Amino acid sequence: MIITTTHSIENKPVKEYLGIVSGETIIGANIFKDFFAGIRDIVGGRSGSYEKVLREAKETALHEMEQRAKQLGADAIVAVDLDYETVGKNGGMLMVTASGTAVNF
Repeated sequence: MIITTTHSIENKPVKEYLGIVSGETIIGANIFKDFFAGIRDIVGGRSGSYEKVLREAKETALHEMEQRAKQLGADAIVAVDLDYETVGKNGGMLMVTASGTAVNF
């Protein structure tokens, strides 16, 4: 399935708009990862543990969105938007939402 942030796909005119689809995920950050990520941030390095959690959350949200589009019989999802938010006590959880429009060509 084609998944894109653009509103159209070259040489593929949309024949049918099936509706908005979304996928959401909330992932808790491990306290030890937080501690070591903080140390790396202090010395100016990248936080590999946070980057890994971000990638996992994004992939999960995109996968859920794709599954919902498949249930509608979609060929593609256009105009995809990814949103990242921290939630929970002291922002200890990461929420990623992917949304877009399911379409047929």
